[in-house]
Amino acid sequence: MASASFAGRNWQPQRLPCKLMNWRTTLVLAAIALGVFVYLRFVDLKQPGTEEARRQAENVVNFDRDKIDGIVILNGDEKIELRRRDNRWRLETPIKDQADSSLIDNLLWDLGNWQKEGTISAKEIDADKSKLSEYGLNKPKLRLKLMGQDKPPAILFGKDAALEGKMYVRFENSKETYLAGQSIKKDIDKKPEEFRDRKLTDLITAQVSRVILKTPTGEIELQKKGDHWEILKPLRAPGDDQKIGDLIAQVTASRIQQFVADDHGDLRAYGLAEPRGAITLFTQEDKQGQLLQIGGVPEKQKDQIYVRFAPRGFVYTLPKKIEEILNTKPDDLRDRHLVRIDTNMLDRITIDAPGKGKTVLARKDDNWTIASRNNAPANSGEVRRFIDTLQNERVTKFVEDVASNLPKYGLDKPQLQLTFSSFASENTAETKAGEQPFATVTFGKVDGDNVYARLADEPFVVAVRRGLLDQISIDSLQWQELSIFKFKPEQIHRLSVSTDKELALERDENNQWRWLKGSGQISQTNVQSLLNTLSSLRAVRWAGPTVAQQGVDKPQLAITFTTSPDDKVSHKLLVGSAAGTGTWFARTEEREGTFIIRDSDLNSLKLPLMAASSPSPSPSPKEIAPPAAKR
Repeated sequence: MASASFAGRNWQPQRLPCKLMNWRTTLVLAAIALGVFVYLRFVDLKQPGTEEARRQAENVVNFDRDKIDGIVILNGDEKIELRRRDNRWRLETPIKDQADSSLIDNLLWDLGNWQKEGTISAKEIDADKSKLSEYGLNKPKLRLKLMGQDKPPAILFGKDAALEGKMYVRFENSKETYLAGQSIKKDIDKKPEEFRDRKLTDLITAQVSRVILKTPTGEIELQKKGDHWEILKPLRAPGDDQKIGDLIAQVTASRIQQFVADDHGDLRAYGLAEPRGAITLFTQEDKQGQLLQIGGVPEKQKDQIYVRFAPRGFVYTLPKKIEEILNTKPDDLRDRHLVRIDTNMLDRITIDAPGKGKTVLARKDDNWTIASRNNAPANSGEVRRFIDTLQNERVTKFVEDVASNLPKYGLDKPQLQLTFSSFASENTAETKAGEQPFATVTFGKVDGDNVYARLADEPFVVAVRRGLLDQISIDSLQWQELSIFKFKPEQIHRLSVSTDKELALERDENNQWRWLKGSGQISQTNVQSLLNTLSSLRAVRWAGPTVAQQGVDKPQLAITFTTSPDDKVSHKLLVGSAAGTGTWFARTEEREGTFIIRDSDLNSLKLPLMAASSPSPSPSPKEIAPPAAKR
């Protein structure tokens, strides 16, 4: 038993290392296999696919466009060098200037797609030493060098081949010669100035945040705040975003007509020693700005004008139209909107006509109420139209920049004042509870077709259309909603209609109409038409307070109705005299004031409720017996 126990103990240690060794071996082999797979996969990804490899084999030259940061063109004794810095191409030799990036990008694109049309091996070239000279590749005049990571050898351009549109090319380190298209030669066989960017600046209008314009009459400074422009000099005033944008675009969209000279010499010949004017464009990042000075007109090119553009350090000519910016006056750039209203902030509109009452309109969700009339529902569509009208109203004239004599314009005691406010029901970290006015417009004296006006937070006096006042209702009654009744026809239970006589009906237990006052057959069609119009009656507009001339004290039509058998409250509509072509004055006892309804609504309300009786049919001739003959 002792030996068996000893043998058992010896057996276990012998098997355990074997299992561990097999497990470790498996892990090692798996790791090696995974590593091989990853390596092969990496190599495979780095290698071009079959189609790509075929395409590359057909190319004259293969390179990565993104890794090219320089181009050198040698054309005889002339050298043109281009460099890319910060994703912008510059001409470095023979002159330093901004390069035409689109032209260079096009060259690199053409190079990447430049294909061989035929190949003459180096062995064939060596067999006939005169071949390189014959192809113009022994000492070629035109050479192209690409600079950057993994750059290809320089490309040498030889003579045109017998085949139309083809030429001979080779690499600097190889005698192997290719027959290829002439497109690349056309791209690079240019004068240095052809590589210069004819777009004056790479700025776009949206990037400009500040402008200083110097003209013969003075200096104008403009500053963009948020989405809108302001004039800072010679006065502080809101700017016209569109007109200022157009002014800036005249510079950012300018294209150079001629490259004249650098700006280090005598500039008197160009009228730039003492320029007629200048404009400087600033961005948020560029505090120095891009300065454009405007000089004289060339003797031979009267449609052009000399300019100096400081960022590029050169004198150019631009189209003469650019000098129009020198005629700009501050008023040309001022915002002609009477008032700008932030509708997201707007909660209250106060219309105050001294001696004629005050109307306060309040926003409630997406609708409006008349706060000064116990929050009665307002005509929300009309309120929105009123806001749009004011938003779109343009100043007809800037009268005074300093409102020092308000009585002269009737603005010390204005005839009308509009106040636009936000409203908070309780104090918050940002706002205090209550009404916070953010814009106030006052209207003074009328002068012909204009009326003087002023924004309370600005010192200016302006003139606007006299007709604007006619579009502003100062009577709170006229702001009431246009819906007179809001019922469904089937809700009306009892109905009384009075014209030259009174008729009354009610629904019975079967929902059928029966006479309370009247007789004969009831015209169900006419009753339904009357109910359809009455239950959802809408006014054309509100006329204002009720006066005798409207005729509603002696109405031509009076309709009284209730909306349920148990309804103790009746609704009453009175229609008076004509209010104009196709309209009539009307009022309801539930609402103050008189409104106007359409002729078509009145006709529906006056339909006869009694069905017309059908006449008895006349007897036919056969039914009439002939008189008896006398004997």
